[in-house]
Amino acid sequence: MSSTLSIPAARRLPLTGPLRLGRPSDIWFKPALSVVAAVAPPGLFLAALGRLDLAMYTMAGSLCALYAHNRPYAARARVLARVVLGMLGGLAVSLVAASLTGNPVVLVTVGAVLAAVQKALCDATRIGPPGNVVLTFVTSASLFLPQTLGQVPGHLALAAAAGLWAYAVGMAPAPLRPHGPERRATAHALNAAAAYAETGGTGARTAAYAAVQAAWQTLLAAGNRPSAVRRGLERLVVRAEAALAAPADADPARLRTWARALRGTGAVPRPEEPSADAGELLGVAVERATPPPPLRDRLGPLAPIAVRTALGCALAGYASLALGIGRPYWALVTAAALYQANLTLTWSRTVQRVVGNLVGVLLFAVVAPVAHLGPLALVLCCLLFNFGAEALIGRNYWLGTVCVTPLALLVTEFAGPQPTGALVAERAVDTLVGALVGFAAAVAVTNRRAGDRVQRSLTAVDRARAAAARALTDPSATPVALESARRGLAAALVELRATADAASGEWWQRTPAQERVVLAEQAGHRTLAATVRRRGELPDPGTGTHTEDARP
Repeated sequence: MSSTLSIPAARRLPLTGPLRLGRPSDIWFKPALSVVAAVAPPGLFLAALGRLDLAMYTMAGSLCALYAHNRPYAARARVLARVVLGMLGGLAVSLVAASLTGNPVVLVTVGAVLAAVQKALCDATRIGPPGNVVLTFVTSASLFLPQTLGQVPGHLALAAAAGLWAYAVGMAPAPLRPHGPERRATAHALNAAAAYAETGGTGARTAAYAAVQAAWQTLLAAGNRPSAVRRGLERLVVRAEAALAAPADADPARLRTWARALRGTGAVPRPEEPSADAGELLGVAVERATPPPPLRDRLGPLAPIAVRTALGCALAGYASLALGIGRPYWALVTAAALYQANLTLTWSRTVQRVVGNLVGVLLFAVVAPVAHLGPLALVLCCLLFNFGAEALIGRNYWLGTVCVTPLALLVTEFAGPQPTGALVAERAVDTLVGALVGFAAAVAVTNRRAGDRVQRSLTAVDRARAAAARALTDPSATPVALESARRGLAAALVELRATADAASGEWWQRTPAQERVVLAEQAGHRTLAATVRRRGELPDPGTGTHTEDARP
């Protein structure tokens, strides 16, 4: 047993690495423009009525436009509907709590529990950025808004109306580019594969595999009904996979030509059928096609993250109250924003959050005199920072936070101008309190069973692979038995990768050696490839035959 386990030393805490800037997202402008389009009409309308004090409620619905921009439109419709309903549900709890009690300790406790629930649900459903942070910001801030029970329905109606408008904004491009998200994801995979074929290197290879994986996830999220466009995009992703398997034989110029052809709404290129594909890559493709486990099964492993979030947010809010700061939800939100899949990523997010917030409060001090010129100036400043946050956050989280911080401070002025100096000082203190207390809670609540879960996942993969191998070699095995074995192995591999990624960033934890995880994955993918070729779903590396309707 000792040969398969490793006990890593405590990791060093990097300070500069988390601040390095990356390349912007290919679609950085879409969420940036969408949030402006969603926030502007309600905000300008309330400003014209002289009721900017109600803008916090409409912004709750408008911010739903930040979600699901990488999803195909069929999937985007479902995700946006769930986000709007989730936002309204959290807002309702906050407003009712605010109307029933003014006890700040009780309100902080409610906010911490809401933050933990939002974190667990967003991670379990893999809703994507901005995840739970926007939901937690809205619900925790709403806890400290003066409220009566009689006002709650009207305020929720404002949020719902803005949420419906945000839904319409998010779905607006569908008639013009119905396959836009899938085409973009496929083009990115082709370009990444071309870059790897040209330059090689570990970094380019990792980026290319990630792009191909994202392309398959996008295509599979489009639904199970095949179409000519989707089948064409699938063939192109198969070619990107082939380039990763044999980069020396790939033609980067052709890959890039196909990627350029996917811009707009023109015809999808039809490459010749691939003559060879790597067996392991075929297995990976099947693994991605496996439906995720039920929500209740996905929530179980997230229990430590939920406990971290609840404890860290509560303690951060209590510490802020003890210091006499009037807006403890700032510390609560700071803590909530820190928690990632493991402790290593949580540390990186802590550094990014602190740096971004401290720079952001200085930027607010510069902009505040302009915002104080009148309601219209305040709304325009909010729109500017909404755009800037989404335009910059893809480069690095801290850079986007530089715009998020003054935006959050400006929101507090919807009810009337606030002293700039006091806001700056309170936000800076709450940032440090939230970061210190929040990260301390993450260290205290470690995922102590992460290594055990990886060990169990390895055992499950070994058993599933053996079952699939028996089905392959048994001439009497029925297609149903082979399919059952294939899906069992694919599900086991999905679980192994998820648990290994989470465990690898937990400090001081006893975990299986990474080499054993990699070998188990490679062997499992080869077996999956064999089951695929047996059923004739995908190209056989030896014959080059291909079935168009291979992928669900």
